[in-house]
Parts: sequence; structure tokens; C-alpha cells
Amino acid sequence: MSITAERKRELIKELALHEKDVGSSEVQVAILTERIRNLTDHVGIHKKDFHTRRGLLALVSKRRRLLDYLKKVSKVRYLDLIKRLGLRK
Repeated sequence: MSITAERKRELIKELALHEKDVGSSEVQVAILTERIRNLTDHVGIHKKDFHTRRGLLALVSKRRRLLDYLKKVSKVRYLDLIKRLGLRK
């Protein structure tokens, strides 16, 4: 269910703004998206796991807030990110 350290490094390397970037909005959204996809699969299998469902909704809300912030700061970066991650507007 959680994201592996190797996958996290790949996402950071792929979306980092500069060499030492590990916490930009783009990186955070990518990591949250990966976790959301993993939890979505889990919740699909375990339909009565309401604790995980609640955590999933919290992650989706956090990602939405980060995307709203990014959209407000830089529309170009926002559009590029949702295109790269395959998210809807």
C-alpha cells in the first residue's frame, strides 16, 4: 500500500525543479498521486476497510490543496504537472 523508497526517488528525480529539490509542490503531488493510486486499488479489493478509505480521502484533499496552490502560483507548471501525471483538471 505504501510507496517504496526506490519509486519515491524515481518520482523526485523525474519532477524535481533543481538537483536538490525534494519538497516542491510538483514532487509532493506526484508522491501523493502514487499513494492514492495504491490505496485506490486496496479499497477496491477491501470494500469494508473504512479506515483506509478515510485516509485516502484525506490524501485526495491534500493533493487538491497543493494543486490549487500550484495553479494560483504558476498556471504553466500546474498544467504541465497534471498532464504528466494524467490527472483531470
